Amino acid sequence: MVEALRAGASGFLLKDAEAAQLTEAVRVVARGDALLAPAVTKRLIATYLQTHRTPPAPQGALDDLTPREREVLVLIAEGLSNQEIAGYLHLAEPTVKTHVSHVLGKCGLRDRAQAVILAYESGLVQAGR
Repeated sequence: MVEALRAGASGFLLKDAEAAQLTEAVRVVARGDALLAPAVTKRLIATYLQTHRTPPAPQGALDDLTPREREVLVLIAEGLSNQEIAGYLHLAEPTVKTHVSHVLGKCGLRDRAQAVILAYESGLVQAGR
C-alpha cells in the first residue's frame, strides 16, 4: 500500500466493500480527496511501521498548524471522514474541509494519506493509542 500511495493512489477499499461504498469512493477520489477504509488505514499504519524504520519527521513540519488544525490532523490519522470529524468537533463540514485544506497546504501534503503518514512519523499520533 505504501508503494501505491507513493505512486499516486488516492484511495483503498477492501474487496468486500459494498456497491454504495465503491460508488462513494469514486466520487471522493474524483473530487480530489483521498479515501481509506478504516480497516485499510490500520493496515497501512501497521505495514508502514513494520517496513519503514525511518526517524520521526521533524516537529517543524507541524509548527505552523493551529491547535484546531492539529486536532483535525489527529482525527484524519484515526481514519475519520470530514463528516465524522465535523460531528465529533461540533463543526460544519465546510469548516472541517477548510481545516483539512490548511493542514495539507501548511505541511506541503498532497492528500489525506500523506497526512496520516505525517501524523505518525511526527509522533503526533502513535500506533495502539
